[in-house]
Amino acid sequence: MRAIPLKSIAAVAALGLLASGCGQGLLGQESGGEQHGPIVLGMLIPQSGSEASIGPYMSNAARLAVDEINAKGGVLGRKLELKTADDACDAQSATAAANKLVTEGVHVSVGGYCSGATLPTLPIFGKATIPMIIPAANSQELVDQKLEHVFMINGTGAQQAEAAQKWIAGQGGQRVALMHDNTSYSKDIALRTQSSLGAAAVTVEAVTPKESDYSANITNVLAKKPDFVYWTGYFQEGGLIVRQLRQAGYKGSIMVGDGSVSPKLAEIAGGEAAEGVYATMTQTPDTLEGAKGWIEAYKKKFNAEPGPYSNQAYDAVRLAAEAVGRAGGTDGAKVIAALEAIDGFPMFSGPLKFTPEHTLAGGGFQILVVKDGAFALQDSLS
Repeated sequence: MRAIPLKSIAAVAALGLLASGCGQGLLGQESGGEQHGPIVLGMLIPQSGSEASIGPYMSNAARLAVDEINAKGGVLGRKLELKTADDACDAQSATAAANKLVTEGVHVSVGGYCSGATLPTLPIFGKATIPMIIPAANSQELVDQKLEHVFMINGTGAQQAEAAQKWIAGQGGQRVALMHDNTSYSKDIALRTQSSLGAAAVTVEAVTPKESDYSANITNVLAKKPDFVYWTGYFQEGGLIVRQLRQAGYKGSIMVGDGSVSPKLAEIAGGEAAEGVYATMTQTPDTLEGAKGWIEAYKKKFNAEPGPYSNQAYDAVRLAAEAVGRAGGTDGAKVIAALEAIDGFPMFSGPLKFTPEHTLAGGGFQILVVKDGAFALQDSLS
């Protein structure tokens, strides 16, 4: 599913014109629905730890959507309110943060970046019948839980692995080394890519996160004489691995997964080492067609560029508002039913209709490449 070149999508994004597809409308009163108090959205994001730089992109974009909707009158006459909590990309922290949001009375969850931190929150929100619209976390393990309250608006791990295999094969990769950090998200993509590559996958190397020296892992990998290395973990370790691969004399292709798509990767790796590194990634603000107005609105409000997963976080809030409007209130079961019935809701990734597994029909993965220290669009696989 690729970003569609429709001026209407850009207009929706820039102006927050969120017309309901079922005729109720989000901005007017709806008889029979709850009519008191704010509609509270909860967002778990990394605000501390190694992935903390991603948190502001997501929370800022979510606040932009909230403010746009509230400026138009809110949803069913009620204002939206956003509560954020720090999951630190850590399962224990995420569990505590999710319980905190439930206690604070959130109606819909619109967060989730690290899959390993998101997984333990599924039963917490599920027990409270709180729908989850997950903007970033995309391990196939999230899908495999088959929980009715969980909806994913990022491409899945299976879809990312398929995109990776397609690009590697197209680049003529004959001996591919896969590296992961043993987290649910990273290991899942690595093993799925290994399976699809078959004999071309010569090794799968697991590393320990948060270390500073991966020379032993790199020695193991280079002993297999790869011509292509695919790292599926996060940018902190990814930057070090890219740098240390080059320092060890490796001259083949390097690709990283979407968790490593951050300006920090090139900073950590060093400009020369990072040049030419590929990435499998869903749409980012600078690769979205027709998003100029939305980018300018974000920059004006926050005096900063929107980064990875900001567009998905923005759409998660818009989708939550749409579903509450269609449900006539914040009853969790009714909001879940409304999400399942969505058909054609305009998002940056294209018109939305969930599969029976509550995922996107297509992952929308693209290939980015580091040019002059920043990720840029190389090719679209959609």
